[in-house]
Order: sequence, then C-alpha cells, then structure tokens
Amino acid sequence: MTKGRLEAFSDAVIAIAMTIMVLELKVPHGVEWQALRPLIPPFLTHVLSFVFLGIYWNNHHHMLHVTDRIDGRILWANLHLLFWLSLIPFVTGWMGENGFAPLPTAVYGAVLLLSALAYLILQHAILARQASDSRLRQAVGKDLKGKLSVASYMLAIPLAFASQWISIGLYVFVALLWLIPDRRIESKVGT
Repeated sequence: MTKGRLEAFSDAVIAIAMTIMVLELKVPHGVEWQALRPLIPPFLTHVLSFVFLGIYWNNHHHMLHVTDRIDGRILWANLHLLFWLSLIPFVTGWMGENGFAPLPTAVYGAVLLLSALAYLILQHAILARQASDSRLRQAVGKDLKGKLSVASYMLAIPLAFASQWISIGLYVFVALLWLIPDRRIESKVGT
C-alpha cells in the first residue's frame, strides 16, 4: 500500500468520526435561548473532541508527509490508532449527555490516553522503517509533548472521580499543547 492510500483511508475514518459527533448533537425543543441550556455540555464536549480529532488529523498528515516507507507493521499500527479515534464519538456523547459525570469523564480520558499511546506506537513503527538521520526522527527528538500528554491523561483519569473539572482542565491543556501543528515536523519539511 502506498503512503497516499494510507493517508486517504485515515482521513476518511477521522472525517466520519467528526461527522458522527455532529449528528449526535440534538436539535433544541423550543425557540427561546433557554432551550439551548441543556445542549451546553454536549456542545462543549463536541468542540473539545473535534479539536482533538483535528489535532490527530493534522499531526498524522505531517508525520506521513515525512515518511519514506510503509510496511505491514505501520498499517496495523495505523489501524490501532484509528480504532481508538473511532471511539471518540461514543465517549464524547456519553460525557456530554451526562453533564461531565465522573465515570464518563474518566472513560473519555482513557480513550484519549489509548489514542495517544496508539499514536506513539505508530510513530515508533514509522521510525523503525526510516533511516537513522530521517527528517521524522530529527523532528520528534525526545518527544516531550507526547510524554507530557500521556502523563496528563494518566493523571486526569483518576482525578475525574475527585474533580471532573480538573480532568477536563487537563484535557483542555493537552489540546492547547497540540493545537498548533507540530512545528518540529513542519520545520523539517516546510509543509
């Protein structure tokens, strides 16, 4: 499989996940501003999840842009990532519909954690097929942002049972950390 086919398939899965999330938003019953009040938690959760999926899509694109070779290990690692990303609409709906209750907030974090770990596995699978001086290897370096993200998720999951707002704050922190495309890769390729 070519790198282009892998990227196109991944783009499609992420686009479908984004579409499913918006279809889960309910139309308000009423024409007054008050009718929107119950939709605030689902909408805020949708925004956060949309941002996360956009971050994955953007960084996945940049990573594949500097990838020279694709093999079976990379294909399976990519499918592993897509599996966890495909669960984001489910946990988004569960957390939003239940007003950020502790268990849905923790499970949301678990899916984000497993998505991040799957991305790291994909990154390592790609790096294993690249030359020792590859642009991706130079760009990734020590991957402090990746490690900080995983640590934040690991902290946020149990904290959801003490204060789900601290967990939500940690999820927002990670999103803000990655909101700007990974400049480490952009600086190596100029995309």
